[in-house]
Amino acid sequence: MKSTPTKKASILFFTAIIFIAQLSYAQQLDIPDWTADAIYYQIFPERFYNADTANDPPNTEVWGATPKYYNYFGGDIKGVIEKLDYIQDLGVNAIYFNPVFESNSNHKYHTTDYFKIDDNFGDDKIFKQLLDECHKRGIRVVIDGVFNHTGIEFFAFKDIVEKEKNSKYLHWFKVHSFPVQLPPAKPNYEAWWGIGDLPKLMAEEPDVKKHLFEATRKWTEMGIDGWRLDVPNEMSHEFWIDWRKLVKSINPDCYIVGEIWEDATPWLKGDQFDAVMNYLFRDAVNLYFVFNKLNVKQFDSLLAIPRKYPTKVQYALQNLVGSHDTERFLTLTKGNFDKAKLAALFQMTYIGAPMVYYGDEIGMMGGRDPDCRRTMVWDSLHWNIDLRNFYKKLIELRKQNKVFSRGSYKTILTDDKKNLFGFLREFENEKAIVILNNSNKCQTVELQSPDKNVKKWIDLINNVTVSQKDKSKISIQNIPPMSGAILISRK
Repeated sequence: MKSTPTKKASILFFTAIIFIAQLSYAQQLDIPDWTADAIYYQIFPERFYNADTANDPPNTEVWGATPKYYNYFGGDIKGVIEKLDYIQDLGVNAIYFNPVFESNSNHKYHTTDYFKIDDNFGDDKIFKQLLDECHKRGIRVVIDGVFNHTGIEFFAFKDIVEKEKNSKYLHWFKVHSFPVQLPPAKPNYEAWWGIGDLPKLMAEEPDVKKHLFEATRKWTEMGIDGWRLDVPNEMSHEFWIDWRKLVKSINPDCYIVGEIWEDATPWLKGDQFDAVMNYLFRDAVNLYFVFNKLNVKQFDSLLAIPRKYPTKVQYALQNLVGSHDTERFLTLTKGNFDKAKLAALFQMTYIGAPMVYYGDEIGMMGGRDPDCRRTMVWDSLHWNIDLRNFYKKLIELRKQNKVFSRGSYKTILTDDKKNLFGFLREFENEKAIVILNNSNKCQTVELQSPDKNVKKWIDLINNVTVSQKDKSKISIQNIPPMSGAILISRK
């Protein structure tokens, strides 16, 4: 059947609509450029360093004692400022802080006041000093936004407890009956996972939304570099669409990262988050390196889920192997430092931004919450110096070679029999090959060269030169067990 002018016009019209939609989508993926080069260090403020004993909460325990759900050790913002030399020496260039707002818990996820720095941490003045000192050193600052729920000491919830049906804040929460049954009683109001200490905010209510947006504006305008959003999947997409517009209108370079533990595609279309904490990366690392429950091809398949995200998103993902919500990696390995180093090697060379949980670099141990929230060890006699130096070396390699932060990615080796995994990173005229030997044997790898014009490859880990055979093949000899090789091309 022949096309009529009307049909041709319709086809052109719909083609134009699709093109405009795709262009709009591409423009929405305006992710801050600095995130591709970021190497994060996660700090749990209450457990990092106590520099100001004057603001310690009552019954503060001695540093290094056993962490419990409700005890305190006195870590504060001044403590972070005093340890910035240590952080800078490690080589990281961004810090993610667990919550710093007023809260009646050691972890500060029970928000009491979104507009106030917790008085056990300091005040606005010292927080601004922290921002300034970090920025002088080229260190970005990302803070935690906990907007899904509050603590029971939050002013609006307290007003409901006191005035019941007569409270003007009744619509801020969903209370099923009166009187309000506070912990330890079973809550008769909506609460996060049914935990009475964490009443859920009705964030879609205009008054609540206005309150949260005003708090967001205060801290964004103060100069933070990003927000990490707590349990954002328990709030509506519409809320985050509007919230992003606010944040980006204040600072287009402000990073927005969500705590999503599974496939995060619905939040990564450019209208909500720039990226997410890459817990799928952590799952793959644990199942492959620690528990040996995946073969190499299965490992690559699990990693491939985040690789389906838009390309720009992939570079901004926070690739973690542990956090305040998980057992420490070294504990999972039962103290196997070789596995810890192999995981770090992978983390620092893979696509996405690495994130180191405080203390992992010195060999700190810790089981499930609250044990993973031990106080930072500052006595270097109790550090694993070799592990820390290895982290420093890898961080420096990543910073010196843009191929790891900005290069394309391609899996090139999945050898189930030998338990070998390899991938290629390419950026401009530079190529890097990374091989991971997750076996207990010394291995040799034969590969087809990705570039016949390369004269030699430098193994940055083992400090050896690898030549190409007949300009087409690479032979990497004697990769130690539970170790790897990082080859950089040299023409």
